[in-house]
Amino acid sequence: MNEGLVRIKGLKIRTRIGVPDEERAGWQELRIDLEMTPKRQFSKMSDDISATVDYHAVCEEIGRLAETGSRHLIETLADEVADLILGSHPVENVKVSVRKFILPQTDWVGVEVSKG
Repeated sequence: MNEGLVRIKGLKIRTRIGVPDEERAGWQELRIDLEMTPKRQFSKMSDDISATVDYHAVCEEIGRLAETGSRHLIETLADEVADLILGSHPVENVKVSVRKFILPQTDWVGVEVSKG
């Protein structure tokens, strides 16, 4: 069992997302939260960034992914982000939460997926 998590909270990304064509026509800002369990325990990382999750790289990669194409569902984006992290970073598992600010009577709507 690993001893730690790497977290990113409130990552601002822009994307084209939504069911109606009109909603996908313009950019929307979403927020993403991540919890990643590194494959290596913190105590065994020897203060070496290559042994952990490079959170700057994660944020850049998610931003590029989000700006590519368009999607109907935030569920799709959450799943794509989880697959991206698992496929390109040394993590055992990842939890991705995506928040969308679209309904005026709510603070936000969101989804969460865990993989690994």
